[in-house]
Amino acid sequence: MADALAHAQPTGATGVLVLADGTLVWGRGCGAEGQAVGEVCFNTAMTGYQEVMTDPSYAGQIVTFTFPHIGNVGANPEDVEATNPHALGCVIAADISEAANFRATGRFDDWLASWGRIGLSGVDTRALTRRIRLAGAPNAVIAHSANGEFDIPALLARAQAWSGLEGMDLAKDVSATQSYSWDDGLWTLGHGYATHAANPTGPHVVAIDYGIKRNILRNLVAAGARVTVVPATASFDDIMAHKPDGLFLSNGPGDPAATGIYAVPVIQAWLATGKPLFGICLGHQMLGLAVGAKTVKMFQGHRGANHPVQRLSDGRVEITSMNHGFAVETETLPANARPTHLSLFDGSLAGLELTDKPAFSVQYHPEASPGPQDSHYLFEKFVAGLRK
Repeated sequence: MADALAHAQPTGATGVLVLADGTLVWGRGCGAEGQAVGEVCFNTAMTGYQEVMTDPSYAGQIVTFTFPHIGNVGANPEDVEATNPHALGCVIAADISEAANFRATGRFDDWLASWGRIGLSGVDTRALTRRIRLAGAPNAVIAHSANGEFDIPALLARAQAWSGLEGMDLAKDVSATQSYSWDDGLWTLGHGYATHAANPTGPHVVAIDYGIKRNILRNLVAAGARVTVVPATASFDDIMAHKPDGLFLSNGPGDPAATGIYAVPVIQAWLATGKPLFGICLGHQMLGLAVGAKTVKMFQGHRGANHPVQRLSDGRVEITSMNHGFAVETETLPANARPTHLSLFDGSLAGLELTDKPAFSVQYHPEASPGPQDSHYLFEKFVAGLRK
């Protein structure tokens, strides 16, 4: 598969993706000029490219979009999940076109450039995706030079020297540095995001920010909670000082085992209180580690807005949004933890709950953004449990 992608620089190529195995993927550079090194993954979502690029869980990654028309609805300040993009760059098939949506305030390539993010268009993304599926997610350098000049040996050396995501704690890099309150609610057409929507008498949730998406916070508010966000490195005493009724563990990037060095003792102390806990994505992995399970780096990961997950309690299938490159190993779960959801793509663990504590988690993203809303009920389940 590497041979199918490797070829000499074509005329007019101003961008290149240099894989650590020496494969060269040429295209037309867009967005910012420069270079960045990271892991190349693919995302199958048909919408939500701004949400994907700003999701902190994509820190350290270069996203290949399998949908061919990325950027055609432009960019706007509402469709973001964090203050700035966290994905290093993106690889797309068709060139970015003029914005064709009434909500657009600018072009997607201009938005990329404004944030220093590199784009590469004109790529056979099907071939690149097949390569990732067969050989795993590679380390690579993405580069854009308007004059088309590249030092390929230097770019290759940089790709080969990068250590990769395994063993890397990125949660501290993307987390908030201080605590803050959140009270905005969900978005509606014609009104935007609901402001000051939190219920002042609702149960109080402290959310640990390992790289939290804004739409998670909005869904917690919509379910009736008051929300305080604390940094990834917050201590148990820091959390308890807020007098929470429940604890939320957020999504985030990097290797869960590395983040777990400081996060797991805090979670274990919380579990000892007997109060409710809900985790999503990295938060799911943190709960797994806290009860003695193990996590593993996945071959290609799950990233997209169309992943089927089966709820084991009743067999119902939920179509979910996913973004993760690590997973909790089902066979390592202790006796007091049972699977609640399974991926129908590969049978990997997609949810768990404790039998002796009011704690549960899911590997996927029930807040979506982008993606379906089949799993919004999980926020209501969590907040309702805080009122008991």
